[in-house]
Amino acid sequence: MEIQKVAKTVNLAIDEALKELNTTIDKIEYTVLQEPSKGFLGIGSKPAKVLVKIKEEDKKIDIETVKFENKPIEKKEEKVIIQQEKRIPKMVTEDDNTQEIVLKQEKHKEINENAPTIAKEFLIQIFKTMNIIVNIDAKINDKNSLLINLEGDDIGVIIGKRGQTLDSLQYLTNLVVNKGEYAYMSVSLDTADYRKRRKQTLEQLAVNLAKKAKKTKRNVSLEPMNPYERRIIHGALQNDPNVKTYSEGNEPFRYVVISPK
Repeated sequence: MEIQKVAKTVNLAIDEALKELNTTIDKIEYTVLQEPSKGFLGIGSKPAKVLVKIKEEDKKIDIETVKFENKPIEKKEEKVIIQQEKRIPKMVTEDDNTQEIVLKQEKHKEINENAPTIAKEFLIQIFKTMNIIVNIDAKINDKNSLLINLEGDDIGVIIGKRGQTLDSLQYLTNLVVNKGEYAYMSVSLDTADYRKRRKQTLEQLAVNLAKKAKKTKRNVSLEPMNPYERRIIHGALQNDPNVKTYSEGNEPFRYVVISPK
């Protein structure tokens, strides 16, 4: 069974489809038929359109459940989870550890001591275009990482929804700083301790959803997150002997699944 849904965003369209199909995101496959567009001043805007269908594997399980209502299907579920575990690396290497690999390969290269100045000049131009005033403090720590802290009156604008604007600024600054022949330097962009507060929120969310997974004995899927936030979820539950975590989906809609053992 497959259906098409139209909504303001891709996530909202998927949510609508999940409600209609009465299922969860880990049991469906979806194709984005049309990306949302805001248009110019609201003119020519387009909604998101997705095609959602239930995975073939889950269709079989649903049929078995209907035919044999009292027949337990734990064994089938265990097989699926075991197969997934074989394909998915451990928490430490899950997601993108490109930075660690690059650092090992580039130990012989020199650190760009001008990285703070380069980052500041780039961000000044960005904020000038955004028409906001921001104080920028950038420095290289003892691990040769570039730490940038932003202060200003428009902190909410800088952070954006769930930190998306801050993440985008960090990504672009990383590209600018690491353009050249110098050793790779990781960049961390923060404002008003947002990263710390977001980390605490995600860790608490992970604990609460793990309790739900253990209580219901069902997998719990989180909303799509970037690699950094997914690692926070994995890290928060790595010492819980009663659950395991892994990621599914494709970027930028990759999400964490919490599964009871």
